[in-house]
Amino acid sequence: MIVITADQVSSRTRADLAGSERDRIQRAHGDRLLLPVARNAGDEIQLLTNDARTAVDVVLELTRHGEWSVGIGCGSVREPLPDDIREASGEAFFAARDAVERAKKSTPRLAVEAPGSPLDGDAAQLEALFKLALILRERRSAQGWEVYDRIVAGALQSDIADELGVSAPAISSRMKSANIRAELDAVPALARLLETLDASTGARHP
Repeated sequence: MIVITADQVSSRTRADLAGSERDRIQRAHGDRLLLPVARNAGDEIQLLTNDARTAVDVVLELTRHGEWSVGIGCGSVREPLPDDIREASGEAFFAARDAVERAKKSTPRLAVEAPGSPLDGDAAQLEALFKLALILRERRSAQGWEVYDRIVAGALQSDIADELGVSAPAISSRMKSANIRAELDAVPALARLLETLDASTGARHP
């Protein structure tokens, strides 16, 4: 199973985000989570899923503005699952804890751990690919994000051009500069690699 633990960056000097982010993730992804998202230790949130694509989507959302250190842990989880994720335990939770602590010292602030996997070296490779994607996203301009948000919502480039009052070639140029197509192509690959890594831990998926 896949656990994501995210710790808010500079929470002592910034407005608290944990409650609102917990609620946003639950609304957006709750039907693909195994337990409700919970807030831990004040400025930390945690979730559990067996859907790799959901995990990738959540990671990309959390890391978009640099406000979270994010740890991804793969492994077994003690069953039966409790009603509250804060009462859950298992290798995936320990791995996510180790990952988020390492992520706090990393740039970008993300780490992947799968200690129970014979493909443990693949966790480092997956982490490297995630970081490459995050670095490309960090360089994206506000105009690039403007197009990205509409593309992922299902809008056509021609419709985006009309909405923003620019030409279709201008939208194509923004997409290229923002590496949007490269990211959209990479996301399924990241999900597949995470799924393979998770499966290699031998964790049972309900």
